[in-house]
Amino acid sequence: MPIPEPIPGLVLHYSYLWHDQHRRGLEEGTKNRPCVIVLSMTEENGEIMMTVAPVTHTAPARPGEAVEIPAATKDRLGLDQDRSWVVVTEVNRFSWPGHDLRPVPGGSVGTYAYGMVPPGFFRQIKDGILACAGRQKLRTKPR
Repeated sequence: MPIPEPIPGLVLHYSYLWHDQHRRGLEEGTKNRPCVIVLSMTEENGEIMMTVAPVTHTAPARPGEAVEIPAATKDRLGLDQDRSWVVVTEVNRFSWPGHDLRPVPGGSVGTYAYGMVPPGFFRQIKDGILACAGRQKLRTKPR
């Protein structure tokens, strides 16, 4: 199966590098995880730059740091049944498709995406990221 078209709202399987991992000197994420494409931009040179937000099972420490994924959305995407959140306080930015894109575990060979989040839920993610960026609390890690 080919690499999917990079559309905002698509959930990928990706080796996400957390901000604290980067500060400790790591260059590679320690765990592959679902991540939501929040922005896809084509540069003047034709390179496609992606921005993704990570999905985690860890509840946010403070309100506004993450958006909980509805159980029905998790089920439709084929994610586990545990509560999960999309973190809106940090993102990775990389050239598409990049070397950190990973096949979905248990999926068909060459499947890199779980599917799309609903538009209303994507809007919540986007609004959370924009709010963090507006408060200068958004951490961006170029990869």
